[in-house]
Amino acid sequence: MSKDFYESVEKRRSIYGISKESPISDERIKEIIQHAVKHAPSAFNSQSARVILLLAEHHDKLWNITKEELRKVVPEDKFTATEDRLSGFQKGYGTVLFFEDQMVIQSLQQQFPLYQENFPIWSQQANGMLQYIVWTSLEIEGLGANLQHYNPLIDEEVKKEWHIPPSWKLIAQMPFGKPTSLPDEKSFQPIENRFKTFK
Repeated sequence: MSKDFYESVEKRRSIYGISKESPISDERIKEIIQHAVKHAPSAFNSQSARVILLLAEHHDKLWNITKEELRKVVPEDKFTATEDRLSGFQKGYGTVLFFEDQMVIQSLQQQFPLYQENFPIWSQQANGMLQYIVWTSLEIEGLGANLQHYNPLIDEEVKKEWHIPPSWKLIAQMPFGKPTSLPDEKSFQPIENRFKTFK
């Protein structure tokens, strides 16, 4: 399945209605995520991004962990809405976890002290580009996805459950699955307010 690049950029949206179905194989999902991890740009070619793909019971386990951690901090009278939202993510086919290896970043800070304050910023920017590549790639393959940030609330339990190295910092969670609903129509601010040319 192939789409024009510009069309893919336009079609990538936050899809919250997702199911435990996938139009492509697990091997293909793994393949496109690996391709994104390998080729996503990073400052100084640091390649500090780390990714874990959770499928089947591992995907369900993540959202059960998230529910239990949120139950500790969300008032009981407001938890039903929170639980419904999390159940929507759990209805998906899988989740991609995005991390940044802090050991890589700290090493660069030591090697290039002039830029030490910038490396954590550049790391976040690079991870954002990786997330976007994965998100758009999933859309091209017929999968809907959205991006969540329940870190650092779930960090400790996630690291414990999947034996994740201490230096990996959780950045975002991307549940995905076959779309069951369309996104709302997107509004746009005037492009003249957001883009300028000088020549």
